[in-house]
Amino acid sequence: MPEPVRVVMAGPLAAEAWAPFGWLPVPDTDPGDGRYRLAFEWSDPHVNLIAHTRQEVTAVPGGLRCDVLYRHVTHTQVLMPLDHRCVLAVAAPGAGPAGPDGAGAIAAFLLEPLEALVLHRGTWHWGPFPIASESVTLFNVQGLRYREDNESVDLAAAGASVEVRVGG
Repeated sequence: MPEPVRVVMAGPLAAEAWAPFGWLPVPDTDPGDGRYRLAFEWSDPHVNLIAHTRQEVTAVPGGLRCDVLYRHVTHTQVLMPLDHRCVLAVAAPGAGPAGPDGAGAIAAFLLEPLEALVLHRGTWHWGPFPIASESVTLFNVQGLRYREDNESVDLAAAGASVEVRVGG
């Protein structure tokens, strides 16, 4: 018998909703500027441009299917889409996203171009993946040796894939 479909609706990126997963950068004039710090356990912060494409994921009616989540426990990560609207699924660092209550642990956010976010160390993430375009280019700050710290959980193998619905 097939597993029931787990659906997560992507919502707008807002500081309060994003707090379990990281933080949103604020203007330098904001009193909260500097409250949080980037962390790189291996002292290897690195800036580059990365891209994700629609071909990397499976389209489903009204969205995309999330089969695998990744995390980096040695560093925070900064992401900002530069050119297209996209969607990102996340689960908090201590969550068990493939467990029986895993769907409740996963949240999804719509990202507009130039909306920046920071992932806490250990935050599970998928994407960001483009919604309507073929690809999205992302400004990325993460550990240079991220490949050595790229834990994953295969939701599909655990029968726990999630459909991320993006709406309008």
